[in-house]
Amino acid sequence: MGGRIFESMSSLTDNRRLTYLALLSAMAIALNLLETAMIPPLFGVFRIGLANIIALVAWKILGVKEMVIVNVMRVVIGSLLSGTFLGSTFWISSGGVVLSTCILLLGNLLKSSVVFTSVCSAIAHSFGQVLVVMFFYKQIMMLSTLPYFILLSVPVGIFTGYIATVAIKRVKPLRKASHE
Repeated sequence: MGGRIFESMSSLTDNRRLTYLALLSAMAIALNLLETAMIPPLFGVFRIGLANIIALVAWKILGVKEMVIVNVMRVVIGSLLSGTFLGSTFWISSGGVVLSTCILLLGNLLKSSVVFTSVCSAIAHSFGQVLVVMFFYKQIMMLSTLPYFILLSVPVGIFTGYIATVAIKRVKPLRKASHE
């Protein structure tokens, strides 16, 4: 009898975590699609990456595994909904997300601040995208754009990291509930 009580409590916590994961994934997908449709890229090629705010929140609230899931869902479902799945845009986005996720994993291991990790992640995202573009279009000269992307990544990383920090502070009850 006692085992059933613990099983149902565990599944309640699992259900709650899954619900939060689904909500954060939906928010990341929505922000990604809204930014693509409504906010013109800086200098014609550089996006702010508002959905990265949600990845940072997922990392701090739910954990690393859930952050990876949110990032994968954002890229795959976002590209399916925008009609770019498996096109060059999908692969360029994937290259950025893979490298930025690796940096988030490293930031987690080093117990880095959200803002610092966000800046490093934004730089890695830009680097990953440039690498994929170089591969797709066989243009080594794309490396010449990297300093500009890095320069833009720093303030964008600070911005997204700051917004994520504010959001994380506001969802402390969520953090407590998800770690029950």
